[in-house]
Amino acid sequence: MAGRARLNPVGAPTRGTTNPNRLRRVDRWLAGDAAVTRLLRRAADPLVVDLGYGASPVTTVELARWLRRVRTDVRVLGLELDPDRVAYARPAADPPRLDFRRGGFELAGTRPILVRAFNVLRQYAEHEVPGAWALMLANMPADGLLVEGTCDEIGRLSTWVTVAADGPVSLTLSMRLADLDRPSTVAERLPKVLIHRNVPGERIHELLSTMDSCWAAAAPQRSFGVRARWTETVRRLTARGWPPLGRPDPPRLGELTVPWAAVAPK
Repeated sequence: MAGRARLNPVGAPTRGTTNPNRLRRVDRWLAGDAAVTRLLRRAADPLVVDLGYGASPVTTVELARWLRRVRTDVRVLGLELDPDRVAYARPAADPPRLDFRRGGFELAGTRPILVRAFNVLRQYAEHEVPGAWALMLANMPADGLLVEGTCDEIGRLSTWVTVAADGPVSLTLSMRLADLDRPSTVAERLPKVLIHRNVPGERIHELLSTMDSCWAAAAPQRSFGVRARWTETVRRLTARGWPPLGRPDPPRLGELTVPWAAVAPK
């Protein structure tokens, strides 16, 4: 009985909104991040779960294509609570490399090394987020990683938290520079755990305010293009005590990854 209870799909249905390339920013990051690629390459069973893929399987198909650049035998499983969405996705399946199944935060009894959960927790209350994280991580290997985030409808603004068994590791902000008015625009797409914390006195508010200040100060660089302006913004941000994690992100991506401790809610 206990085993069957654990396998009951856990969660609430999402709106299901999705578009081709909507998650390209996080896909690209997953296929290039050192910790993620190292995890995939050394895994005995390279299973990845895409949780809550929505009304169309397109972003799960795209994820599988990106991750095959890292490891050709990677297996991607899309999970949805709605059985109609699972049935609709079936024609896109290519087992064992790509498949679809009904499931929620319990991960349908699987043990993936990596979980991507995008635009899923935004409909939950902030206090429900840690429990959802814990349930997913409890069904993963000890070294597994959860990447949980939010993006806008066309994927131009995107943010995500990387979470390990012992807690959040980092926050990544990703913005299309050509359309960017100011970096704090991304605040409307912060993960649920942070979106209500963008107020004075909180670290995430301080980061976004500092980014806006550095972006404004870097305005003279715009004559050389938005990439040059972003590079100067990150340089100024680093000088003001917000160094990015890992290697500097390619300027064209408009990405910044910082340690979770730098933005964690107070």
